[in-house]
Amino acid sequence: MRTVFLPRRGLLAALAFLVLLGGITAYCQIRSKPAEPASISAQPIYQGNSGQKAVAITINVDWGEEYIPAMLEELNKAGAKATFFVTGSWAQKNPEVLQSIFAQGHSIQNHGYKHLHFAALLPAQSAAEIKKAEEVIYDITGHRTVFFASPYGEQNRQIMQGVQSINYDLVMWTVDTIDWQKPSPDVIVKRVMNKVQNDSIILMHPTEPTVKALPVLLQRLQEEGFQMLPIEQIVVPKPNEAPN
Repeated sequence: MRTVFLPRRGLLAALAFLVLLGGITAYCQIRSKPAEPASISAQPIYQGNSGQKAVAITINVDWGEEYIPAMLEELNKAGAKATFFVTGSWAQKNPEVLQSIFAQGHSIQNHGYKHLHFAALLPAQSAAEIKKAEEVIYDITGHRTVFFASPYGEQNRQIMQGVQSINYDLVMWTVDTIDWQKPSPDVIVKRVMNKVQNDSIILMHPTEPTVKALPVLLQRLQEEGFQMLPIEQIVVPKPNEAPN
């Protein structure tokens, strides 16, 4: 076998070409991979970060519309603003109630189109359910939602991927009144006042005991110096984040 010797300059050129070819191949492989969704490192929001002596009263709504007018009356008496997380299907059935909530200055946010187990959905399915609800709410109020509270309080990696893929925040709670079990009004008040702190997110539902608990609860919160603000006023973007 005959050995071929390349001139020094030719050898260097060949090596440079191989290095360049390898770099191009690696770059193409990287570019061909799908980008990792930003939601992988995202976390649900359990508490606000405004630093204010304030709380967000959040009310998840998929039923109980008969109690909402009385809840609005008590909130308005106290000068409190709440956040109503509504399903799109409920909004379609109760557009006048939704318009009334919005007209009175309360925040309207997203509870999905239907009250599903989002933990069983793929990220794209979760995103589609949220966007469907968003369009329904927008058609009724002219307002775009940016916060999502999952039915049953479910949260996992797949939900986070779906939520973040459409630039939503997943909201949980600091204090759960568990009022859907219909405890006494006194129990609801105690559950809140025993745990409330600055920037707390207080979870409620439209029930008869909740309506009865509200006057006392709102008065107690005011006596403790808490403002009752919409969720978007206690969950604020960090310095390196753009607002929703």
